[in-house]
Amino acid sequence: MFGRIVIVALALALLLSIVARAGHSAGPERRYVVRGGDTLWAIALREYGGDPREAVWEIRTRNDLQGTTVQPGQVLILPAG
Repeated sequence: MFGRIVIVALALALLLSIVARAGHSAGPERRYVVRGGDTLWAIALREYGGDPREAVWEIRTRNDLQGTTVQPGQVLILPAG
């Protein structure tokens, strides 16, 4: 009986983690116009919070950026987060 409860609890936890992860990336992308003094790191911190490394990578990937330099007036697509 205890084994079944543990298995059901683990299955529910796995299902919940899958649903929660899918919800994290859901939502529309946004456009962001780079302002003077902006960096990808600063944009990632301001728009996503937490550790900005993954957000910087996602912004670079989504916008096909070769480096981390951005220019004022440049329009970036910010992935849902």
